[in-house]
Amino acid sequence: MKTLSFLAALPLITLAACSPPAGPGSTDAASAVVVADALCRPTPPGRQVTGCYLTLTAPTADTLVSVASPAAALVQVHEMRMESNMMMMRELEAGLPLPAGEAVSLAPGGNHIMLMGVTEPLKTGDTVALTLTFATAAPVEVSATVRTPPAA
Repeated sequence: MKTLSFLAALPLITLAACSPPAGPGSTDAASAVVVADALCRPTPPGRQVTGCYLTLTAPTADTLVSVASPAAALVQVHEMRMESNMMMMRELEAGLPLPAGEAVSLAPGGNHIMLMGVTEPLKTGDTVALTLTFATAAPVEVSATVRTPPAA
């Protein structure tokens, strides 16, 4: 009887032995958030702020909780919305929700990444390193091209 139980469990033991270990520090490519079309605007003369835009697709529901960059003293995820017939901008303090499998675009006139206290002027053709941190997925490092976004 014990031999039969062992033989029945053998396929499960084999699968477990062949699976990569999970745990802290492990990354699963299937659960990574996909980032596309990352770009940052050139900084206007004499200014130390600019916006960055990209598209995020998460395989499972997640939240973009923060962004960091060595190019700026402070980086925030902002939303733009109409209030009392005025366009208002504010930080998304709870982060940006990413529904499972849906592309979420950060674009001019809408949600975007704001670089504040830019350390050096950003010129067309430069690149900006961004580290995106999510509630559950592993952080993603992106190199955004500096250029003017296409007109909406």
